[in-house]
Amino acid sequence: MMNIGVLISGGGTNLQALIDAQKSGMLKSGKITDVVSNRSGAYGLVRARTAGIRTAVITKKECGSSEEFDKRICEYMKEHKIDLIIMAGFLAIVGKNLLSEFKDKIINVHPSLIPSFCGDGFYGLKVHEAALEYGVKVTGATVHFVNEVTDGGKIILQKAVYIQENDTPETLQKRVMQEAEWVILPQAAELFCSGKLSRKGERTT
Repeated sequence: MMNIGVLISGGGTNLQALIDAQKSGMLKSGKITDVVSNRSGAYGLVRARTAGIRTAVITKKECGSSEEFDKRICEYMKEHKIDLIIMAGFLAIVGKNLLSEFKDKIINVHPSLIPSFCGDGFYGLKVHEAALEYGVKVTGATVHFVNEVTDGGKIILQKAVYIQENDTPETLQKRVMQEAEWVILPQAAELFCSGKLSRKGERTT
């Protein structure tokens, strides 16, 4: 059984999907032991505590620098023997310390089909605004490994969501979460924790 640490910044809807998957038995090869937020008021912390999960708050302001912030998160994950780190709506850039110590052990969910609408500046509603403005007919979500390039790590899973004629960024965001993010993030976590992921070059199977 692997220990899972989840990084959050906000409401924790993706965290809740992971918690629900654990309760249902879909996520059975790993256990969410820790939830760390960079915002003390994040509602995701409430979700974690309600589920009996240990929580911590580490802010860049308190740390004084991005380097110290990264170092503190890394130290926390090592101290609590975390095997897999999941970024679930974590709106902070992780640094070299964490990326090096947990190489190929950090995954993230992004609300588009990478390589579309991803990278620096593409987060939250901005992703869905861009998809609608461009006029694509299909969007979705991607779970990928995290590396030093924003949204640039190897892809693990993707799920498509069709755009509807009357979609707004808000309705599209909600549907992408429900139909894609909340489905493939727990699946990817289980695949990792059960040892069923294989990486060859730029491909993950």
